[in-house]
Amino acid sequence: MITLLLAATLFAVEPADTTITLDAVTVTGQQRRDYQMRSSQTTVHVNREYLKQNFAGSLMQTLEGIPGVKAMAIGSGQSKPVIRGLGFNRLAVVEDGIKHEGQQWGDDHGLEIDQFAVDRAEIIKGPAALLYGSDAIGGVLSLHTNHVPTEPLSGSVQLFGRSNNEQLGLSARIGGRKGKFFFRANATLIDYADFRVPTDSIQYYSYWIKLKDQRLRNTAGCERDGSVMLGYQDYNFHTDVRVSDSYHKSGFFANAHGLEVRLSDIDYDRSRRDIDLPYQWVNHLKVLSHTTWRTDGVSAELNLAYQKNVREELSEPVSHGYMPKPDDTLERRFEKDTYTAGLSLRCEYGKHVLKGGLNGEYQHNRRDGWGFIIPDFETGSIGGYVMDRYTLRDNLILNAGLRLDYARTHIHSYQDWFTTPVNGTPVYQQRSTEQRRHFTSFTWSAGVNYSLGQWVMKANAGKSFRVPIPKELGADGINYHIFRYERGNASLDAEESYQIDASVSWADDRWEIEVEPYLNYFPNYIYLSPTAQYVEGLQLYNYTQTRVLRYGVEAQATCRITQHWHAHVQGEYLYARQKSGEKKGYALPFSTPWTVDAGMKYIFDWYGEGFVGLNAHVVGRQDEIVPPEKPTDGYWTLNLSAGKNFRLKGSTTFSVVIHADNLLDRRYYDHTSYYRLIDVPEPGRNVAVKAELEF
Repeated sequence: MITLLLAATLFAVEPADTTITLDAVTVTGQQRRDYQMRSSQTTVHVNREYLKQNFAGSLMQTLEGIPGVKAMAIGSGQSKPVIRGLGFNRLAVVEDGIKHEGQQWGDDHGLEIDQFAVDRAEIIKGPAALLYGSDAIGGVLSLHTNHVPTEPLSGSVQLFGRSNNEQLGLSARIGGRKGKFFFRANATLIDYADFRVPTDSIQYYSYWIKLKDQRLRNTAGCERDGSVMLGYQDYNFHTDVRVSDSYHKSGFFANAHGLEVRLSDIDYDRSRRDIDLPYQWVNHLKVLSHTTWRTDGVSAELNLAYQKNVREELSEPVSHGYMPKPDDTLERRFEKDTYTAGLSLRCEYGKHVLKGGLNGEYQHNRRDGWGFIIPDFETGSIGGYVMDRYTLRDNLILNAGLRLDYARTHIHSYQDWFTTPVNGTPVYQQRSTEQRRHFTSFTWSAGVNYSLGQWVMKANAGKSFRVPIPKELGADGINYHIFRYERGNASLDAEESYQIDASVSWADDRWEIEVEPYLNYFPNYIYLSPTAQYVEGLQLYNYTQTRVLRYGVEAQATCRITQHWHAHVQGEYLYARQKSGEKKGYALPFSTPWTVDAGMKYIFDWYGEGFVGLNAHVVGRQDEIVPPEKPTDGYWTLNLSAGKNFRLKGSTTFSVVIHADNLLDRRYYDHTSYYRLIDVPEPGRNVAVKAELEF
């Protein structure tokens, strides 16, 4: 549901029977209803205005105000998406119709996507494997960066920063159109320092570690993004090619990368902006081709892409167990090439809208370095789907679809480069065995949309799947950045999910209310199960499968008190329980607690639109844990946002946005953060400021 009020945009949403004109864009209640009737799944659409006015640092922190959507923070500069408690390879990130493929298994790096190149985003809550295949078992974050310019020349320049980690950034975009040809280019530069937490010391495995100036040492970083798009568009044909490159470099919190860093000669407190060992860098190159052709009632779309993701982790060479001290600092290197193709057809026939498609993907990944966690691998997949959307009446729409997928995974064997004594004999210990796995999955989905007056009701049921990733099948090594030893399971089956979700919304000239319940059952959920064992000084986690039941609800309400004063409240709750295995009766690790947000916003029009808003964010205590996981206390924070648009000469505008989190600088812990494992609280007070000149 489009809820611009909750999105904290500059403009008010009028009632369902009214019309607003905003700079030649007309938004009506009928259009909002039509959008809700497009899909039986719970879907949220946000435009560029939302992204501009809710800037909070990373892309996911900007989207975090949407019910059911969370940002898993990675240090001070990046974050990963989580939808209804599911993330990583249970959530597909799609850019311009192509699934983004990096090293998603890593918990310690974010999306390699320039957030300032994104024009709009669509969030699908719940399984979406019918259209997107494996990895969409928990939802989809669909990003669109290929907006076609309408003016001969237009663009924008943005300056932004954050107080907590002293972030400084510059982003610029320019585009233009001449006849049927168009172009666009984006560039972003970001630099940030070690981030601050409201504590003077932390505890790591019974060791107390002092912090200088309340900052986590060596968490500084930088980001460099660039992209160019060229295209052609006429009445019934469109094609474009986009090349983008994203580079991120960030330090790992020094005292978390093994206690031996206490003996290091590096002066980590020399500067809060330098990046010392240990650190990582990742570079993502993407080449996208998007082509559409349409006539009356028939359309076709072809998407092709090549992606190259290179990631390195570097640290001071030290000996571990029987491993001697290495000669260099390259702990791990991963180089992944991905080739993707997708073709879809859409046909309107009477009251039916038929859609079908084929998509395929091939991945080739190679590792290097003296540290090991996952082996070399190749994966390939192909899938096809058909679906029908049938309009019984204007207010009653049915839809159903089927999908068939085939995937194969080849994992290479790996032996340590050093010997380990076994029964008195030195051997090169095998960490990964040769594996060739094949997976076939049949999935389906069916739903209904119904509207009656001011009511809109939706329901959807379906089955989704997810192919086990190579890390789950063949991991065997230390993951320092999450403070655990991880071991894969070669016998894992493809993960399956059955889900029912619904949505009921009602709106009049003042109120807009929506409730979204869902039920999710996994007969063979894959997860890292914590054990009481320790390997090489770190807690051992084993990949296992278990039956899991999950259900929850999201609700939100907005009230247009007056023309200027608006109020909103929203909340979410998730319950998860293991129904089999050694941890039967327990929840899942890192389960999200319940949350409630309530806020008030004042909207004004003094020489340009503007707003000021105050929001209280309340998070409940999380006692639903998996031993030896520990409970996390609840907390609340007070947050402020404000923005103002200024109209300059012609079509030129200047805007300023301020977003302040944790105004009271409260100390609290996020149950889903891996830093919680070493007693690191969440960042303290943080003020993000962005100024943009658009022409």
